[in-house]
Amino acid sequence: GHVDHGKTSVLDAIRKTKVVQGEAGGITQHIGAYQVERGGQALTFIDTPGHAAFTSMRARGAQATDIVILVVAADDGVMPQTLEAMDHARAAEVPIVVAINKIDREGADPNKVLAQLAERDLIPESYGGDIITVPVSAMTEEGIDDLLDQIVLVSELEELKATPDGRAVGTVLEANLDKGRGPVATVLVQRGTLSIGDPIVAGAAWGRVRAMTDDLGNAVSEAGPSTPVEVLGLSEVPRSGDIFTVAPDEKTASRVADTREHWQRQANMATVSSSGGGGAKLEDIFKQIQAGEATTLNLVLKADVHGSLEAVTESLRKLERDDVKLSFVSRGVGGVNENDVQLAVASNATILGFNVRPDRKARETAETENVEIRLYEIIYQLLEDIENAMLGMLEPEFEEIVTGEAQVRQVFRISGVGPIAGCLVENGTISDGAKVRFLREGAIIWKGEVASLRHFQDPVNQVTAGMECGIGLSDFTDLKEGDVIETYDEREIPIA
Repeated sequence: GHVDHGKTSVLDAIRKTKVVQGEAGGITQHIGAYQVERGGQALTFIDTPGHAAFTSMRARGAQATDIVILVVAADDGVMPQTLEAMDHARAAEVPIVVAINKIDREGADPNKVLAQLAERDLIPESYGGDIITVPVSAMTEEGIDDLLDQIVLVSELEELKATPDGRAVGTVLEANLDKGRGPVATVLVQRGTLSIGDPIVAGAAWGRVRAMTDDLGNAVSEAGPSTPVEVLGLSEVPRSGDIFTVAPDEKTASRVADTREHWQRQANMATVSSSGGGGAKLEDIFKQIQAGEATTLNLVLKADVHGSLEAVTESLRKLERDDVKLSFVSRGVGGVNENDVQLAVASNATILGFNVRPDRKARETAETENVEIRLYEIIYQLLEDIENAMLGMLEPEFEEIVTGEAQVRQVFRISGVGPIAGCLVENGTISDGAKVRFLREGAIIWKGEVASLRHFQDPVNQVTAGMECGIGLSDFTDLKEGDVIETYDEREIPIA
């Protein structure tokens, strides 16, 4: 559903816990996976973020699921990310159950939501369609039991079954680098059973399952279909959305992972070299732009988990414009370290950290080497900052403010000087050296500068309204009586 429509709050009500408090700005930024019991059946919930930046994470969530619960706020109705979530669910060809949340709010209008859904080809049961809609309130927990019963019903109708036999296969929902534990991957087992000691491959990462914990943090020795677990023992951090498979043995696992890593590296090198070329840091960029050149902002990006890394990268790429390109010198999961700073020095880059901090060595090196490290916890603040920096970077646009207007009354031609316009200043002031445009019947016929300004015989710096003056123009000779001389100034316009 849409950002702030209450997806995590509905999950909290189902799980009777408080996850929301821990999220920066109340935005879910990682996929969380949780399991609850209902009527002797285990239901696994995957919580996906609603913010626009996390499209790929929502798409992954939809692909790993059997049923999509679309949360729509009764007071807000169907919003952009609601529509996008519908598209993901349709693309994954999974049944949709709509939870109409916040029915306890003033201004809640569940019927409006039903009508909006029907407009989008999701015909609710009350309209004679087959989409189950359940009005709920995460705050008062009204309707939550009904929602769970409907989910169980749909799963029975869909005959959702998987075999616990054989080698496990599933999806990596999220992955991060933990200081004490090394690479940690949250995986969803979709077929077979994953056990401790199994050799596994996930993307370019491989290893033997050293430990597994369930959604409540309890150690488990095996995980069957639809069970989300955290897995330790991988060689590196896999990418979110990677498929994991249990290999016949460790040797095979490492060989497969090595081949994949090779191809991933080739692909990365291709993208870096294509976006490479010069580049600058945020603070240097203005100087380049003043020359009116297209410029590249070099970035070293670090995030706490792979899903966030992808989301931030995608969102930043959308900020690119013709004259301001972004080049990712390096992207990685984990805290900002000394290597990142050295890389930033070598490539003249700015370091962006999302939900991570630099260690002491990195901070000291950054200070001595004058490398900028910007740290964020909320994605839209990061995007806003970079966008503002890029707006500052963009070539300034100017608007013209008319400072004076004079009408040509007579034209004198003076040998060695050229034509001088005898004018009456009608508005404002005319200054020597001012930018000037020459208007004939409202059309601009010439632009240049005031080359000389005289009041009677004396050179003056400026003349004001009501005064007569002689104006010599830099290189314009086709002066006629009745023409208008307009002087103007240019003022920078902030780019919208």
